[in-house]
Amino acid sequence: MLKYYARTFLPWILLAVVSGFDERAGALAGLTAAVLLLIDDRRKGTPWDAMILDASSAAYMAVLSVLTLVAPHLAVLRYGTSLAIGWLAITAWAGLAAGQPFTIGIARRSVSEFVASTAVFRRINIVITTVWALCFTIDAVVLAVLQHWAPHNVPLLVICKVGFFTAAAIFTVRYPKVVQRRLGIDPANLPTAAPAE
Repeated sequence: MLKYYARTFLPWILLAVVSGFDERAGALAGLTAAVLLLIDDRRKGTPWDAMILDASSAAYMAVLSVLTLVAPHLAVLRYGTSLAIGWLAITAWAGLAAGQPFTIGIARRSVSEFVASTAVFRRINIVITTVWALCFTIDAVVLAVLQHWAPHNVPLLVICKVGFFTAAAIFTVRYPKVVQRRLGIDPANLPTAAPAE
């Protein structure tokens, strides 16, 4: 799972790092990575429901690339970090509203169809996606405030970005185990499938 999330957020990492030198180059680097990852996943046969964040990332990077090329002095671009996290929040909330939490497609890659078809599996992923959506939302708001009032406080900006992501990632790993213990489910007795590479 950690490998998946690291790969999924690679375009965002490139955007953040390269934008420190040049915003247009950062947006284009993020877009290039997002498109290449989408192409690679589709080539491997990855279903679209496991690529919701990936497709959303590509769309954001495309819009951002156009804006940085056409209107580089647009005031809203000064809030790039909070806009990026806000986009992820919208993606997560929209998936929940549409009944398609983004974590379901991801988690389905590492379990059997039997497990993926259960109500418990769906409920766990609704909760996990909700936590990601909340973390993204709070992170975007806090980052917007920081970018407005303390835009040069890099340590605080980094702590904020890493902190909320880490909290959501830890919850994603631990919550299913908590539910399994609460329900008395022994994971060793569940049919599983090897995680997709």
